[in-house]
Amino acid sequence: MKATRSVVVVLGSAVLLAGCGSGGASRFFGLTRASPNEFAVTTQPPLSVPPTFALRPPQPGAPRPQTQSERSLAEAALAPQTALGVAPAGMSPGQEALLQAAGPPAPGDIRQQIAADNRKAAQPSFVDELMFWRSNQPPAGVAVNAAAEQQRIRANQALGRPLDAGNTPIIQPNKSLFNSLF
Repeated sequence: MKATRSVVVVLGSAVLLAGCGSGGASRFFGLTRASPNEFAVTTQPPLSVPPTFALRPPQPGAPRPQTQSERSLAEAALAPQTALGVAPAGMSPGQEALLQAAGPPAPGDIRQQIAADNRKAAQPSFVDELMFWRSNQPPAGVAVNAAAEQQRIRANQALGRPLDAGNTPIIQPNKSLFNSLF
């Protein structure tokens, strides 16, 4: 009685532990869900007997003549009137409402205006010149050498100079041929 109870407990715990892993046991007991790959699912046109037997047999590796490309299938789903070869009669009321809600169209030279705005933004403004007037500061994006900076600050304290006296030591990037290529 006691031995069977311990065997049942050991087997039960083994099954529970096997179900906790991400291996095949959890899949076997139905604890994980296996969904199909939506990109691997494609539709094939139905097989049909040709109307005449004078047709040539298909060449191996050649595309099926009745198979449509993914692009044409997408165009047919988005705009069925263009896929059927019917010329659009005009915009639908929904398309017209969307265009009206979007506002006036952008001017023709919008790219040049944006480029000019970006050039203006790259130049420092008067406020930037006032705030960042010191030239001994390292440029933005340069790493400061912490050990040398600490040594410079201690030397300035020992000599009674202001803490910002001297140049801030920076970590010099490697100027090797490999780094210059990339």
